[in-house]
Amino acid sequence: MKLPALWIVAAFAAGVLLAAFALLSPGWWAAAAGVSLLASLFLLRQARVAAAWGAALCAWIALGALAAAGESRAVPEHHVTRLLPSASLDTTQPLRWRGQLRSDPVQMPWGMRYEIALDEVESAAGPRPASGGLRLSYFSGGERAELLPPLRAGDRVEALARARPPRNFRNPGANDARALLAQQGVHLTGSLRSVELLRKLAPVPVSYSQRMARARGNLLQRLNRLYASQPEHAAILRAMLLGDFSFVDRETSEIFQKTAVYHVLVISGMHVVAISVFVWWMARRMRFPLELTVALILLLLFTFVSIVEDRPPIARALWMAAVTLGAQLWYRRSAVLNSLAVAAGILLAIRPSSLFDSSFQLSFVAAGLIGGVALPLMDRTTAPFRNALSHLQDLTRDAAQTPRAAQLRLDLRGVAQWLGPRLPQGLRSHAHGMVASPAVAAIWLWEGVLISAVVQLGMVPLMAHYFHRVTPAGPVANLPAGALSGLIVPVGFLSLGGAAIFEWLGRVLAWCENLLVTALVAVVSAVSEWSFGAYRIPGPPRWLLILFYVSLGILAVLLVNHGSKRRLLLPGFALGAAIALCATHPLAPQLRAGALEVTVLDVGQGDSIFAAFPDGRTLLVDGGGTYGASRIGGARVGLDVGEQAVSNYLWQRGLRRIDAVALTHAHNDHLDGLKAVLENFAVSELWYGREVSSRAFQELRDLARARGAKLKQLHRGDHFEWGGVTGMVLWPEDVSATPVARNDDSLVLRLEHGTTTFLLTGDVEKPVEQELVTRGDPLRADFLKVAHHGSRTSSTSSLLEAAAPQVAVASFGEDNPFGYPHREVVARLCAQRVRFLRTDRDGAVSAISDGQSLAVETYAEAAGLPGREPTPCPGDAAIAAPQGESRPAKAAPPGKRIRKPRPAQRTKVAN
Repeated sequence: MKLPALWIVAAFAAGVLLAAFALLSPGWWAAAAGVSLLASLFLLRQARVAAAWGAALCAWIALGALAAAGESRAVPEHHVTRLLPSASLDTTQPLRWRGQLRSDPVQMPWGMRYEIALDEVESAAGPRPASGGLRLSYFSGGERAELLPPLRAGDRVEALARARPPRNFRNPGANDARALLAQQGVHLTGSLRSVELLRKLAPVPVSYSQRMARARGNLLQRLNRLYASQPEHAAILRAMLLGDFSFVDRETSEIFQKTAVYHVLVISGMHVVAISVFVWWMARRMRFPLELTVALILLLLFTFVSIVEDRPPIARALWMAAVTLGAQLWYRRSAVLNSLAVAAGILLAIRPSSLFDSSFQLSFVAAGLIGGVALPLMDRTTAPFRNALSHLQDLTRDAAQTPRAAQLRLDLRGVAQWLGPRLPQGLRSHAHGMVASPAVAAIWLWEGVLISAVVQLGMVPLMAHYFHRVTPAGPVANLPAGALSGLIVPVGFLSLGGAAIFEWLGRVLAWCENLLVTALVAVVSAVSEWSFGAYRIPGPPRWLLILFYVSLGILAVLLVNHGSKRRLLLPGFALGAAIALCATHPLAPQLRAGALEVTVLDVGQGDSIFAAFPDGRTLLVDGGGTYGASRIGGARVGLDVGEQAVSNYLWQRGLRRIDAVALTHAHNDHLDGLKAVLENFAVSELWYGREVSSRAFQELRDLARARGAKLKQLHRGDHFEWGGVTGMVLWPEDVSATPVARNDDSLVLRLEHGTTTFLLTGDVEKPVEQELVTRGDPLRADFLKVAHHGSRTSSTSSLLEAAAPQVAVASFGEDNPFGYPHREVVARLCAQRVRFLRTDRDGAVSAISDGQSLAVETYAEAAGLPGREPTPCPGDAAIAAPQGESRPAKAAPPGKRIRKPRPAQRTKVAN
């Protein structure tokens, strides 16, 4: 069997995947592996080789499932991820966390960041063992950071802080931020309130990995000194040379992502290749024995990986290099796909769950595209001509060439014989090289274009799935960016090494490095400005990803095994179709046919509401955002809610366009997220109420105009009809310009679908609520979006009596500093016997109306998440419906009922 390692690792990976669906104990998988292995041996003795291979692959599948099941059960009992669900620790209170620093503290624009490998935690009940990773941040504002204790990796510290597990947005389509941080060894996050709450404990032995972390810290400090005059370049070099993305801002990341060259910022196989080739060349020049050369390369590579931290791309390249160099000791050549499979197998054996990591998939798919598609295509096309161009004067090599390659040698030799006498005497001996060099350069250029095109096209499904981005300009940007990064990496390391010997030498090399980085940023920025260079798109459905992977695997195996062109047609066509479908996403959005759906999204401390109408039109009210300052020292603090929460939800629904986006009022926690929405989707109209002269509001309007959205100012009395739904604007009445946004300037919208009604109140407070009630406006609503996140200044008794809602939903952040929802608001809702839902506990809340009845569902219910106890009602704890119960607390009016919703259907809506 050709490529045995590829088949074995594919079977092992299939077992890891199988274990995610078949939740069996490790004993069952071990028994299955044993039975399959015995069957393989028996069949082999019977000389039934093919059947024996099949049974052996079944054994590898069982071993993969066994490894995955074992990993899931290998978490220690005192790990924080097990202590917190068991209620052994009360994270609502500050605790004393103790452990060793995993890396040197990182100086951020907003303060300091520490990563601690925990070994103990102390609560009121006393100290107890604990393991896991804690990331602490100290927001100094540049004032008292110097009072923090000087610390290095390996130092044992104690921090008094309130730490929590990272929280995911509870919306369909949300990224699993908790799992992403867990891959980095971070299981808890917290903030230091004061410098006095962190102290250094007695010294303890420092491990090898911690010494490497100190070396990395020293290199980072040296890099900062060398490039102090160019902090933007220093941030890029910290990422490219040492894998530290702490200072790469969102704008820089965006231009690299738009042009599909973000990989040059990531430490990858290019670093391994550069180190290996350089050391191999030097060692052979110095006539080192082969064994010593291989050992020296591997030692340097392992040291390099230890310093920059182990990441899937470089780990993959490291193990591939080890396999390739090991084959050299036996004077053998290793197949690229076999080496790639061995590297993947080692990483999966160490941590089976890495199969589900985006970085693992992106790294190995990219390498597989090169080894399984690009290189075989080069062997079929340019390799014969590339080989024919070497030793052009040697006539004895002609017979070993293909007919076309031999003819090329004859033609070029004829040109060289004509050119030679016409050259100066000193150049005549180089005539053959002068003739062959342009052809060699053309072939290299073509092969570079081919590799870039294959990788960029083949990565379309994964880029659409994980990043919702398609980059047609990728192949164009990758050639110059790849060439420049190939120079930036060695020059960067030379500058760091030179500075360690002579400071002036490091600065000279740093000057050259700055020129290279300037050129890289200029090229990437120029390509990112192309209007057709990149666009955002919903992720492909699961069946399309399966089609892509299966087609790619079959095509790669056929190419490597020199399959005929006829046999390549079907998998090639299937692969091309999968890529085209992922790039264009012609699928209809996932909307409920003929229904009105209003979904209050979980955006933390803010508001964002998505409405889908019976005719397929869509409306987004607010986009969430960051309360207070979103930047400190020029660096963004916190998440981009519009990108990571709202946009991800809309993409999960299969949307590429939105008919209207409405801004209730220009406060950051409603406005900020709309910027990402306008950039990521085709928005037809931007609605707003009172105009505000703030910079953020003006920038939003300018962005909407630039993206082709029509601006529409709404005020009291406006209405619209969409798909049988009547929308009314109840507030504001005064829409004249004002310098500062106020809660009472919020848009208040009422939607009526048949006999069901929805009232969306923005952040209006008591004066506006009283005005609406006094005027006798139609406030009756089955569904109420609670005003101002449950603040005591809103949701007055008079409004609740006039609205008489069945369901009320409040949107706010978990454990927010404002105390939302206020107990008085909860008491008023309870007095009205309203079912009260909240995004911090229930996640996204959807209310679906068919015009006659209302159905309510929550993300927490659908995902089976363990929720906290419902908000208690003062004096009547039984009023609040337990999570998961769909009945309304208040009896429904005649002809209306709350029932379970119908399953989502795809409706053919132009999008």
